[in-house]
Amino acid sequence: MILFFNSDLTDFGAIFRIITKLVVNKKIKMNLKNLIILITRKLPEKIEKKLKQDYSVILNKNDKKLSYNELKKKINNVDILIPCVSDTIDASIIKAGKKLKLIANFGNGVDNLDLVTAKEENVLVTNTPDVLTEDTADLVLTMILMISRKVIDAQTKLINEKWMGWGPSETMGQRIKGKNIGIIGMGRIGQAVAKRLNILGVNIFYHNRKRLPKSDEKRYDARYFEDLDSMISKSDIISIHCPFTPDTFHLLSKKRLKLLKKNCIVINTSRGEIIDEQALAWLLFKKKIGGAGLDVFEHEPQITPKLLESKNVVLLPHISSATIESRLAMGERVIKNINSFAKSKKPPDLVSKLYYE
Repeated sequence: MILFFNSDLTDFGAIFRIITKLVVNKKIKMNLKNLIILITRKLPEKIEKKLKQDYSVILNKNDKKLSYNELKKKINNVDILIPCVSDTIDASIIKAGKKLKLIANFGNGVDNLDLVTAKEENVLVTNTPDVLTEDTADLVLTMILMISRKVIDAQTKLINEKWMGWGPSETMGQRIKGKNIGIIGMGRIGQAVAKRLNILGVNIFYHNRKRLPKSDEKRYDARYFEDLDSMISKSDIISIHCPFTPDTFHLLSKKRLKLLKKNCIVINTSRGEIIDEQALAWLLFKKKIGGAGLDVFEHEPQITPKLLESKNVVLLPHISSATIESRLAMGERVIKNINSFAKSKKPPDLVSKLYYE
C-alpha cells in the first residue's frame, strides 16, 4: 500500500489514524473470511455474492434440499448456518455443529428450530421479520377473492371448452362486502390483512392473545373476541395469522371446525399444523363448508388427498413471501444479522425470549 502526502501536511496524528483504520479494516475482513457459513438452499444470486465477498461460504448450487444426514455431516465444521423454514434443525443437528455459533434463519417463523437446544449450546438464533408482511397479506386477499368469486371453477370451465357464453346463473360466487371476517392472530400480518379488507367494507372480527389498543381497533373498525369459538361460529371467512407453537397445534381442531358456518371459507398462510388438515379436507369434500385457501400444509410437501379432490379450494405451494422484493429483503436481513454478529454486536433480529416460552 502506497500513500502520497502533501509536503505541507503536518498533522501526523491524522495520518496515523488513517493508516490504523486501514489496517484494522483489513484485519477484520481477514477474520471474517475465517467464518464458515453453510446455506442450505439457493438464495438470490445478489445475496450469495454479498456473503461470499466477506465470508467463506458453502453454497447449495443445485437447490436440492439436503437430507437430514447430509445436513448433519455438513454442519460439523460450520460457524454460521443459514437454514430455510423447510429445514428441520433439531437438537441432533445443532449438537453436530461443534463450531456453530449462529443460526440465521431465512424466514420469519422459527418453529423449524429447536430453540431450547440452541440456547443450551449457546447458539444465537435470528429470523427475518417484517419483510414478509405485505406480500403475505396480498396473497390472503387474492385467495379470498378467488374463492368467493369461484375463479378457478370459471377458468376450468373455459379451458375445458364447456363455457357456452354469458348466462344469468353462470358460475355465481358471492360478494365479500358486508361479510364477517374472523382474523386469528392480529400481529403485523393480521393487521395488514385487516387494513386491506376494511377498505372492501367487511366486518372485521379478531381473536388475539392480547387485545389491541382502542386506537388500532378503531383504525380497522375491528371487534375483539376473547372466545375463539364464538368468533369462528359467527364468521363467513376465517384467516389464520398466529405462529405455530405447542399451544396452537390443531387450534382449528376437528371439534372446532364443526362450529363453522356452511358457507365459511378458511384461509391459512401461517403454518399447516394449526389446522387439523384431515378434518378440514373431509368438511370440504363433503361440502360442509364453503371453501378454503391454503398456502401451507400440515405435512409439507405432502398434501391430504381429499383436499386435491375438493371443490372451491385454492391450494398453493407455500408462496406467500415468494416475490423478488421479499426474497431480497429477507436475504439483506440475514446479512445484517450475520455482520452484526461477526463484529461482536447484538444482531437486530435476535429471536426474543417469547419464542422460548
